[in-house]
Amino acid sequence: MSDPSEYVRQIETYLCQKNKGHLIRVVGPAFELVRGWAERGVPLKVALRGIDRCCERSDARGPRRRPLRIEFCEADVLDAFDDWRRAVGVTASVGAGDADTSSRKPVLAAHIERIIARLAHVRGVGPSSNVLHESIEAAIRELEEMAASAVKARGAARALLIARLSDLDASLIEAATGQLSEDVARRLRAEAAEELAPFQARMPADAWERALDGAFRRLVRESWRLPTLTYE
Repeated sequence: MSDPSEYVRQIETYLCQKNKGHLIRVVGPAFELVRGWAERGVPLKVALRGIDRCCERSDARGPRRRPLRIEFCEADVLDAFDDWRRAVGVTASVGAGDADTSSRKPVLAAHIERIIARLAHVRGVGPSSNVLHESIEAAIRELEEMAASAVKARGAARALLIARLSDLDASLIEAATGQLSEDVARRLRAEAAEELAPFQARMPADAWERALDGAFRRLVRESWRLPTLTYE
């Protein structure tokens, strides 16, 4: 989004919705904070995802006594931005010098169990007779076998499991892409280009193409609600 003021306005509107209609004005220091996200290239959808994370964590503690302010969401927004950059291959050096915020990885076996559960949910809500559904079924069966060995896997055996997770992830995204209509695929590619637009001038052509493909694949993943199988 090229207009930072419009970016801030949409953030303010979304925050109002998440606060169940309570208006929290994004002005003064808060305005500068959110405008800084726009200037750093945080896509609007990524910022909204960060706000969702903050709200979910707040709601898990019980009913809120006061509306949530945007300042409290910054860490979650930047974490979501960091996840997005890793997914699409945009490095911190391209992102105007902001530093990566790394989070502790889950144990490999727990990661596999988690993605099995998420894939089972996706399988349960989608059509049962297409290539993607068949790919999910096959992935779940293989992941269930991997889960047991992942508990004690070390060294080369563990590296093989991690590599296989990447292969399975790529296969699922390929199957999901194949299920898209031409119109949807075109829309997702346009959306990917829009997300990356703030970075294009600072990226070599080959890096731009890789990032564009990564952004498109991320949107495909989101459109089918597929979990990330890779373990990085």
